[in-house]
Amino acid sequence: MRRFWMLAPLALIAAAPVAQTGMHIGGRVIAEDNGGVRFGWPAIYFEQRFRGTGVTATVETATEIFRLYVDGKDRGTLRPGAPTVKVVELANGEHVARLEKLTESQSGGAVFGGFSFEGVPLPTPARARRIEFIGDSHSAGYGNTSATRTCTRQEIHDTTDTQQAFGPLLAKGLDADYRVNAYSGAGIVRNYNGVAPEQNLPILYGRAIPGEADSRANDDDWHPQLIVIKLGTNDFSTPLHAGEKWADAAALHADYQASYGRFLRVLIARHPKAHFLLMASDPFLADVQAVAKASGRVVPVIRTIDMELTGCDWHPSLKDDRAVADQLEEAIAAMPGLWG
Repeated sequence: MRRFWMLAPLALIAAAPVAQTGMHIGGRVIAEDNGGVRFGWPAIYFEQRFRGTGVTATVETATEIFRLYVDGKDRGTLRPGAPTVKVVELANGEHVARLEKLTESQSGGAVFGGFSFEGVPLPTPARARRIEFIGDSHSAGYGNTSATRTCTRQEIHDTTDTQQAFGPLLAKGLDADYRVNAYSGAGIVRNYNGVAPEQNLPILYGRAIPGEADSRANDDDWHPQLIVIKLGTNDFSTPLHAGEKWADAAALHADYQASYGRFLRVLIARHPKAHFLLMASDPFLADVQAVAKASGRVVPVIRTIDMELTGCDWHPSLKDDRAVADQLEEAIAAMPGLWG
């Protein structure tokens, strides 16, 4: 795993009102007084049905990249300095606009100013299926579109497409709404190479925006049927250093198990009707199996398949992401009563 990569914070600018008839939002956001919504976690998306002939999407961001789809077709990319995408001359009728956040923002984020239409917005229902993914850079799609393993920090950012990571691929294939609460470099108790010891994933998970310590997630209206967790690579991928709090590897493994168990119990208490699926690789597979066994629930654990890891810094490629999504689809097909 690569170390945490930090980006310049977003300079918040006024955005057009986002309040619209029945717009559907996938992911954690914070409503702004001016009507926009601010966000930072990966794979956020906004959907709006409308009747008419055109749509414009507006985003204010210093760092992030977005893609606009209309009726499932790619209609343009929003980048810093190009905050709007406009689609016109559609056939007059009903359409669906969808704006997807591609990149990971560890600090800062973006403000969605909303869709405007040559026509009228329509109610946009949420999907019946809902999946949450909790993880690290593998879940965030770190550098997954890169053609090389050697990348600069900017290249890592620009070649990360969380919407093509295994979680969104799986969810879209199942016609499920999804959230990806993932943060590159983060672990359960130990981040990559021992950095930022007070910012492990269970701490970041409680935030509405990962880079804002004073933000608090409000998930009262989010009720996933499935929560998939893949955490542990960063805890064990680098050797312990002098001055870290664990005396040896055995102490680290014990702390990992205890802390993961507490985190899982919190999630179970928050989502008592949800099913859980844990993922692990060989260095911590036995630890995750122990956590699942101690949970008091039937919690499947799967060993993540071997991957080619040709993305930035030996991370999963698009081919790997597809293969893991397929592995997960097979695993959840064996989970009775999942969708109710």
